[in-house]
Amino acid sequence: MGDTTPNPIHQDPGLDRPVVLPPRRGLIRRLLRWGGFACVLAIALVFGGFLRFADSVTTLKPPAEPKADAIVVLTGGYQRIDQAVELLQKGAGKRLLISGVHPTTTPRQIRRMTQGSADLFSCCVDIGHDAIDTIGNAEEASNWIHANGYRSVIVVTNNYHMPRSLAELSYVDPDIEFIPYPVVNSDLKTRNWFTDPNAMRVMLAEYVKVLLAGARNITGFGRHTGLRSTSVSTAD
Repeated sequence: MGDTTPNPIHQDPGLDRPVVLPPRRGLIRRLLRWGGFACVLAIALVFGGFLRFADSVTTLKPPAEPKADAIVVLTGGYQRIDQAVELLQKGAGKRLLISGVHPTTTPRQIRRMTQGSADLFSCCVDIGHDAIDTIGNAEEASNWIHANGYRSVIVVTNNYHMPRSLAELSYVDPDIEFIPYPVVNSDLKTRNWFTDPNAMRVMLAEYVKVLLAGARNITGFGRHTGLRSTSVSTAD
């Protein structure tokens, strides 16, 4: 009988052949690889966008001597109305719109809060009760701007809220010149604001809103008027 023991020197030729994956398995691996790359790229873009947003917000400064046809302040936040009334007193604009005031708040209450003069409020301050959010602020301001024939407007709001406010205002009225007058949030006055959980939460939340606003203004999906009057009419 012949020796049937395999020769250890000569390997099986089949072992040298490359392993060929089934077409479907290879396609799945490629899709997973490209999907992972896309996720990493998306995360990097979002993170880089947040850094750029945070830098633009924290370095935003009010102009030394702003001048425009009128002033619009978006209610809420830190010292917004006080700053707007002060600008009006200095003659930065002919008239002031306080947009987004709660329906139960009266002009007299606002005047007392800001310590503004009765004559100033009587002649040059309009109170807007219709807006319920930033989109509504833009719509309410647009109606007021066109009713008065203004071409340039100083916008007063918190610095972190300014990018989204300008985006909404410019979307509604692209031909109007909007001059930002940021009010610095107390939590963002220090260079180490990112170590403050409250400040970081505010910035992250606002950044997400900026991204959503940008997508909404590009696609038109999910856009609404943001006005109480329209909401009531729609509900009815």
